[in-house]
Amino acid sequence: MTFRFAYPVVLGLLVAVAGWLAFSVWRRPATITYSMTSKIAMMSGSGGRLWDKIPLALRTACLVLLVLASARPQLFNVSREIRSPGVDIMLCLDTSGSMDALDFQLDDKPVSRLTAVKKVVGEFIKKREMDRIGLVVFGEEAFTQAPLTVDKGLLLGLVEKMNIGMAGDRTAIGSAIAIGGKRLKDLKAKSKILILLTDGRHNAGNITPEEAAEAVRAFGIKIYAIGVGGKGRAPFKVKTFFGPRLVYQEVDLDEETLKKVATIGGGRYFRAADSEQLSEIYDIIDREEKTEIKVKEFFHFRELYHYFVIPALILLGLEIFLRSTLLRVIP
Repeated sequence: MTFRFAYPVVLGLLVAVAGWLAFSVWRRPATITYSMTSKIAMMSGSGGRLWDKIPLALRTACLVLLVLASARPQLFNVSREIRSPGVDIMLCLDTSGSMDALDFQLDDKPVSRLTAVKKVVGEFIKKREMDRIGLVVFGEEAFTQAPLTVDKGLLLGLVEKMNIGMAGDRTAIGSAIAIGGKRLKDLKAKSKILILLTDGRHNAGNITPEEAAEAVRAFGIKIYAIGVGGKGRAPFKVKTFFGPRLVYQEVDLDEETLKKVATIGGGRYFRAADSEQLSEIYDIIDREEKTEIKVKEFFHFRELYHYFVIPALILLGLEIFLRSTLLRVIP
C-alpha cells in the first residue's frame, strides 16, 4: 500500500493557515477598559497568558487537519492484468565434456565455454520477463531440467547449477531437440521457439538432429541453432602428477548439421567464438522474438479523510467549549 494526496495542490492552503496564525499571535488581544487594571493583572497571575493561547492552538490544529482532509489523503495499490499471448522458449544447452574448453573470457579471465554460456543465458532469461522459458540439458542423454515456467528465479538457479558431464560426455543433439519439442508441441502460444546450443557433433541417441528438427517444425516450433567455440584445438585444464596444466585438444563442431537443423526449423544458425559474440547472438534472438505486451492496470483506493475530519471537529468543539466557559472573553 502507498500513501498519497489526490489533490496535493490544496496543501498550499497551509501557507494561508501559517499567515493567519502569525497575524493572530502578534495582534493585540481582546481587552476591556477598567480603572484598576493593575490589580486585575496581579490577580490573574502569569499562568493566564498560556491559557489564553489554547483556543488559538486548537483553531490552528483544526484548520491544518481540514486542509489535509481537503487534499484527499489515500492509501492505494495497483494490480496488473497482463494480456499477451507471449512466447514459449525452450533452451537446449550442451553440458558434454567439450564444454569444459577454456577458450572464452569473462572480465579478461579465461573461463570454460559452459561458464560463459551460463552468464549469457542468465541475462537472456532476465530480459524475457513475460515469457515462459524451459530448460533442457543434454550430453550423452537429454532431460528436462526445468519445464516451461515464468519463475525466473527458479530458472536462474537451475542454470547456475549446471555442470560439465551432468548428462554424460557425448553429444545427443537429436535427443535434445526431440525432448525440447515435446515440451512445446501441445502448448498454445503466439510463438514457440527452441534454442539449441552445442559445441560438438551428434554422436549419441537414437534420433538424428535432422529427423528431430523435421518432427519439431511440424508442430510450428522455430529452431535457432548456436555453434559454440573457435576452430581447431582448444585448451583444457587437466590434473597431472605435477598439478593442473593446460592441454590442447581438437573439438569437432559440426556446423553443417546445425545449419541444416536451423533451416529445417525455419530459424537461423549462429557461430559464437567468444563471449561477446555469444551475447550478441542472444540479443539478436531477443529482438527477433519480441511480442506486444498489453497491460491493464487496476487502482484500488482507500480514502483516509475521515481520520483528519473527525479530530478537526473534536478540536473545534473543544475550542468553542473553552471560549464559552473557562476561557470566556468579555466583549
